[in-house]
Amino acid sequence: MLLHAIWLAALAVAQDQESSQEVVTLTNSASLTGADATPTLSLSDFSASTFPTGTMSGISMNTGGSNGTASITSTSDPLTQIVGGTRTTVVSGNMTASTTTSARPTNTQPCNNYPEFCTRKYSNVTEVCAHNSPFVRKNNAGSNQALGVTQQLNDGIRMLQGQIHYVNGTLFYCHTSCDLLNAGTVEDYLREVTTWVAAHPFDVITIIFGNADYEMKDANGNPLVTSKNYVAPIENSGLKQYIYQPPKTHMTLEDWPTLGELILSGKRVITFIDYNFDTDAVPYMLWEFYNMWETPFSPTDADFPCTLGRPEGLSENQQKSLLYMANHNLNVKVSIAGATLLIPNTIELNVTNGVNGSGSLGSMTNTCISSYDRPPNFLLVDYYNSGPFNGSVFEVAARANNVTYNRKCCGTASSATVLSEPSVAYLGLVIAVVVAVMML
Repeated sequence: MLLHAIWLAALAVAQDQESSQEVVTLTNSASLTGADATPTLSLSDFSASTFPTGTMSGISMNTGGSNGTASITSTSDPLTQIVGGTRTTVVSGNMTASTTTSARPTNTQPCNNYPEFCTRKYSNVTEVCAHNSPFVRKNNAGSNQALGVTQQLNDGIRMLQGQIHYVNGTLFYCHTSCDLLNAGTVEDYLREVTTWVAAHPFDVITIIFGNADYEMKDANGNPLVTSKNYVAPIENSGLKQYIYQPPKTHMTLEDWPTLGELILSGKRVITFIDYNFDTDAVPYMLWEFYNMWETPFSPTDADFPCTLGRPEGLSENQQKSLLYMANHNLNVKVSIAGATLLIPNTIELNVTNGVNGSGSLGSMTNTCISSYDRPPNFLLVDYYNSGPFNGSVFEVAARANNVTYNRKCCGTASSATVLSEPSVAYLGLVIAVVVAVMML
């Protein structure tokens, strides 16, 4: 039984990558009692001097009591689960030990808040996305969230998206115009994200960079702002060390690793850019629309059809092979002096961010499941902290993931009241702000 526990400990850090001969030493601190005992393990039960770059087919060990130490030599047998699985392995020469016992460890360490996610592929999890995550400004027409990015991540947001503009050689998070809402530099925002990522080693997050100035040209007619412009803020913020570089520029559902594999590798941030990608220069920043599709963007239709929005022209089979995002942020179209601006429809948030009913996030998710036999990977919402009850958007995601939502949401009482009761008066105020900006 001890042999089985040690072998399962080895499974906890195996990586399905290229062959290697590196050796890693793990310590199993699980206690076993009884012939059929099922050990309960967490990722924190294992310490490793070096994670293997390959996978393994054999172990050598000493068996000094209930705590064992295993030296693992990586070879070529793919083992990709954090915990679990059965194998036959060679121990100390020609002796063969079968690990077909029914005892099986239970992982207690959550990955993205749920232990069940550790062995799921990145492409088989539904997460809530904060639309225009940086735009947190009370009574501003360009705002899309009420709580800052650290609180967003604390509450369970695992995808961050935002519109970026290039001003005097620097990238800023600005909504429509930096005169309307300037949330600061991309570097400063990413520095805050990096601080959170460093403090949460069992979480995987996704960032979509909205390259709003993709049509700008330099003196030679070439795109002025591409993914190359994002390298400096990414590196200066410290985020680069956590970014996962996929083996392909076009990843299908089957190509993505599990959350556990990403976590154990330390590469726990996935980055996309919507326009002007350059994967030759910046291979870790994928083109969004080569790897993911979206339902209609900036919707004003409260029915929220789960149909293809961007990119155009994908076949149904192609849609079913890629990640996809449900855009569920209801907008109001405001026309002023010939200009048109979309602003969040805050009046309807209790419906839009709801679990049930026409126009709700839950209803759209169910429609998507019926159409594509799987839920969206990302649910993009405004003011995620608002809804018919605290955490309603996370309840929708939990149901899509077939897990139980039991977390506390959202933020603090004082900071969450900014839009907890959106009103017609508020909508009138933000329209007035728009008028003032457009008249400048």
